[in-house]
Amino acid sequence: MPRGEAYEPTSRTTPTRARDRAAYDHDTVHAILDAGYVCHLGFVRDGSPVVLPTLYGRVGDRLYLHGSSGSRPLRMAGEAAGEARDPGLEVCVTVTHVDGLVLARSAFHHSVNYRCVVVHGTAHQVTDPEEKKAALDALVDHVVPGRAADSRPGNARELAATAVLRLDLREVSAKIRTGGPHDEPEDLALPYWSGVLPVAPVYGAPIPSDDLAPGTPEPAYLSAR
Repeated sequence: MPRGEAYEPTSRTTPTRARDRAAYDHDTVHAILDAGYVCHLGFVRDGSPVVLPTLYGRVGDRLYLHGSSGSRPLRMAGEAAGEARDPGLEVCVTVTHVDGLVLARSAFHHSVNYRCVVVHGTAHQVTDPEEKKAALDALVDHVVPGRAADSRPGNARELAATAVLRLDLREVSAKIRTGGPHDEPEDLALPYWSGVLPVAPVYGAPIPSDDLAPGTPEPAYLSAR
């Protein structure tokens, strides 16, 4: 899809509260997805909801989710894909970033500044070898850009033990909260501090492994972080 377009809102992607915080344009959605690498994958198994954290990577308007070939959602997607009447696995994927703790004068108005994306759709297990290889490279590079080319590719045994889910970005929404607390007018004179405590991820200095060969240089893509 061309840049600058938007995802069409649906009943599942239209919030019931604070609709002014919702966004559907590609640039906003993609930026939130690209800023993270851990998502929560929700699905229903035997009538009960299951939510699992996992790694993901974005390639255009498609998400790839990493998992073990023996994991529940990967097995379920593989089994369902073999049934013509019900291909794939219905899922909900969420990605959330906390940007600040919003402290109001009243406990009721405390909040969080955040950016989040919710994706609904049908996930399919990637079986094409070339797509699977490209997806795994994209997953590695999504977490640490430049790392895929700077590591050994998976061998046949490792690829067999690794599964990948593909989820097209079609039914998608973003939601964002920014700014300070919304105190009640009658609370403004109360003697309590109010404002925002910013929250941001911080990368520390890389720690080399104990068995790293002497003289192995630190990659520039790590130093840049």
